[in-house]
Amino acid sequence: MFWGDHAPPHFHALYAEYEIMVDIKTLEIIKGTMPRRALALILEWASEHREELLEDWKLCEQYQAPNKISPLQ
Repeated sequence: MFWGDHAPPHFHALYAEYEIMVDIKTLEIIKGTMPRRALALILEWASEHREELLEDWKLCEQYQAPNKISPLQ
């Protein structure tokens, strides 16, 4: 996430040379491509942490540092 980023609420995920933007509310890919296995792990993590991601989005909108979110277990 980036401070003052544009709507809809989303996060960026990076893996090797791949990058995607994922809508937090729907978990749909807004932009980019990702290998299938990496995408599955990203979406599983996002699903488990959706509320935390939305909280962090609100913090970033207010130019505050987002909270740390634990990795996939």
